[in-house]
Amino acid sequence: MSPMRGNPEERLDALFQAYREACPDPEPSPNFMPHLWQRIEARQTFTFSLRRMASGFVTAALALSVALGVYMAIPHKSQGYSAQSYIEALADAQPLDTPEIVGTVPLDLNDSGK
Repeated sequence: MSPMRGNPEERLDALFQAYREACPDPEPSPNFMPHLWQRIEARQTFTFSLRRMASGFVTAALALSVALGVYMAIPHKSQGYSAQSYIEALADAQPLDTPEIVGTVPLDLNDSGK
C-alpha cells in the first residue's frame, strides 16, 4: 500500500516520517551559546552604543534639572543681594532730577506754519 492511501492518521504519520527524514534535528554543540552571544555582540554597532550614551546623557540632564530646581526653590540667606527688582535698583541708583525731560510734547499737525 502506498503511503498516500489509507486512513488520514496513517497518511499524517507517513508525512511526519518523511519530514523527519528530510530535515533531521541538528545536535547542539557545547559551544552553541558562546557562538550565539558572539554573533549577537558582533551585530551591535556604533549606533547602539551611541543610543545608550545618549540615553545616559538624557538621564543625567534630567537629574541635573531636578537638582537645580530644588536648589532654586530652597530659600537662601541674602549674601549682599537686595530684594529689589532690577527696575527698582536702577531707579534708586539714578533718580530723575528733571522729570520734564521725559514728559509728553504736544504736536499739532494742523498748524501750517503760522
